[in-house]
Order: sequence, then structure tokens, then C-alpha cells
Amino acid sequence: MRFSRIIRLHLHIFPRTPMSKPQRPLPDVAVIGGGPAGLMAAEVLAAGGARVTLYDAMPSLGRKFLFAGKSGLNLTHAETRAHFLARYGARQTELRPLLDAFDAQALRTWAGELGIETFVGSSGRVFPKEMKAAPLLRAWLHRLRGAGVRFQVRHRWLGWDGGGALRFATPEGERRVSADAVVLALGGGSWARLGSDGAWLPLLAFQGIETAPLRPANCGFDVPWSAHFRERYAGRPVKSVVASCRAPNGEDVTRQGEFVITATGVEGSLIYALSAPLRDAIEAGGSATLHFDLAPGKTQQQLAEALARPRGRDSLANHLRKRVGIEGVKAGLLRELLGKEDYALPERLAAAIKALPLPLAATRPLDEAISSAGGVRFAALDRRLMVRNRPGLFCAGEMLDWEAPTGGYLLTACFASGRAAGLGALAWLAETVTVPDAPAPPAG
Repeated sequence: MRFSRIIRLHLHIFPRTPMSKPQRPLPDVAVIGGGPAGLMAAEVLAAGGARVTLYDAMPSLGRKFLFAGKSGLNLTHAETRAHFLARYGARQTELRPLLDAFDAQALRTWAGELGIETFVGSSGRVFPKEMKAAPLLRAWLHRLRGAGVRFQVRHRWLGWDGGGALRFATPEGERRVSADAVVLALGGGSWARLGSDGAWLPLLAFQGIETAPLRPANCGFDVPWSAHFRERYAGRPVKSVVASCRAPNGEDVTRQGEFVITATGVEGSLIYALSAPLRDAIEAGGSATLHFDLAPGKTQQQLAEALARPRGRDSLANHLRKRVGIEGVKAGLLRELLGKEDYALPERLAAAIKALPLPLAATRPLDEAISSAGGVRFAALDRRLMVRNRPGLFCAGEMLDWEAPTGGYLLTACFASGRAAGLGALAWLAETVTVPDAPAPPAG
């Protein structure tokens, strides 16, 4: 039941007289975290009649959001609903009602109401017409200020005191704040320099709130390259390949795209798309193997026949380049990962080109990851995203235990969960706090 409907029902049962307009204050809600989830929760709460103060540890809001959008803000994705939900893997059941209520089209409509026109790229990814995150964030903060949302930066949340008040570390010393409801949207554990440091995890665990350890998601992996390969190819992209791996559950996962050789291993969009099963395999068995098809446009038989042709005076490198188009970093990967015996037979070399095994030693550190898995378990929350053992406390965004690949899926779920937490808090306040009549929250 919507907050405004609950209020109207209250007024129907207890009608006001013309001279008895109530003067009770609006409920105070603290939103902690100034990323997309927290800002969306604040917007919903303010529109629903709450008095909202948003706190953030950093000197300014939306820092990770701005950084992610520097090279082009991928806001959401335009693929079909079934494919979209599948991107959330094991958590699609929990996220489905949130995303059904605020899907990719709803997010584009919301952005349009801020004056931000969006378009669908050739890959189905949705971007603002201006590509950057800054114009959207500026327009959003302006609207929130106009709605009465107050912002308190340089306020690092420290948990609760013995009386249930919120504790904040500020430049002026510790501050304590009481609120009728609290929405936590503190982010995950990656990019600590931008505010997502996971410091909230032990604070919630101390309160008996069930959490899962934070783990890197959309991350790179360590590979023990030789010094020669590292010095020659670090920073080089590997384009037009197909990568595959086997997840711990036995499922074969395949993606096509490109990745980048780094001094420590591999990273890039193709690697990120497979990072969850690769990470899980490393955790389960200590290592993982990623297989690359370096020539996805050719069959193994075609490669073997081309490689079996006489090479005359050509070097093996020229033979590979002329016959099958393998050169540069792809040829370097073959030399790095194969033995001399693999080059002896065309059939064996063709098989290696179609399924080149790359052993991965470890994930890169959590702080380097684009996002994180783990966090507050959905079992600890009710359908309104309220913590079951702490009424009035709601959680949203990346601090929940879910993960998704890049491509707009991360942001969409952050927006959707922030909205859900805001609506959940309004519904709970309507049940527990007597307030004056208020406008209905946005339908989204």
C-alpha cells in the first residue's frame, strides 16, 4: 500500500476539523551514502513526505558514479527482460521485483525528466547523449535540494551508540543523530579512494545482521608472465577473441570480445564478463583456466589445413601471419603459453589456436575491482529491504549481496534497490509514525 494511500485512510478514519490542522513534524530519515542508490532513496523519501538528510563520508557526492562515467556513462542496457535479468545470476530471483518496478525503460524515463536524453548504442548499451555522468548528477542534486533534501558531507558513519543514535565522525569531532528511519547505501568494497571501502561490514555484523564477505567482481586476474612477454606486451589489447571457462557447478561459460594484457595478468571487458565463475573456481580449487579462441572466424580444420601448407623460406611467425592471421600479441601469447612440441604438428597448433589455455593464479585485489560481490544477505532483509532484526533500518545498492557484469546492469540495480528501500521506508513509517498528509512518492 502506498504511503499516501495509508495517510488518506488514516484521515478518513480520523477526519480533521477545519481549525485543527495537525502540526506534527515530518518523520526524519537519514540516508547514509551519496551514490545512485542513496540519492534515489532520498528522492523517493522526500517526494513521499519525509524530512531527509543524506550523509556521505567524502567531501562531495557521487564520486564513484562520476569516475565510472568519465569515459562514457553506461546507464543501463536495452536488451530483453529475460536476458537482462539473467545477468544477475544467482540473485535474479531476489532482484526481479525491484527491477520489474524500475526497469531500464523507467530509468531512461527518469533521466529524461532530469533533462538528460539517452540513446541506445550499437551493443545495446544505453548512454546519456552527452556521455558524461556530471550533467546528470548536477541536475539530480539540484532537484533533490529543491525537494528539501539536506546534504551533510565529510560525515563518516561509525555505527550506533548505546541509545540507538547514529554516530558520525566529522572534521569537528563526533556527531550523534537520531532518525525515525535509516537507509544505508554505503557501496561495496572496491575503489576505497572514492568512498566504497566496506568499512560498514563489521558494524553490521556486530549487530547480528547476516552478511557475506566482500569479494572482487568485474576484476582482473594474475598471470605469471615471463619478463620478456610482460615488457613487450603489457598494455596491449587482444581483440576479436572468444573466451570460455568452466564454472565450479560444471557449466561452460563463453563470451566474445576483447581484453588487455597487463603487467600482472589480464583485465578488460571480456575478462570482467567471466570474472564471477573464474573467481569462484579459484576459491574452490586454488586456480582457474581460461581458454581463448584466437581465430573465431575459422574452424580448427581450416586452420590445420592452412598451417600444413609449405612455408618455404617464411619464418614460423610469417607463416602464422600469412596463413591464419595470427600476429602481434596473439602470436606472443602462443609463444608464451605453448611448448616447441605444440608447433611441430599443424593439427596440434590449430587446436591450441582454437582453445589456448591461460592459467590464472588469483584475482586482483578487491580495491582494484570495478565492483564487489557479497554484503548484506537478502535473507537478512524483508521484501521492503528492511533489516529483519532491526526495524526501521533499510539497505540498498552495492552493499547488498549481489553482483552483475558491466554494461549498465550494476547501475540499474543500484537505482532500483534505492527506490525500493525508499518506498519500503515510507511504508514502514506510515505504519509506525504519525505524520501529516504528504504527496505520493514517484511511481517510477
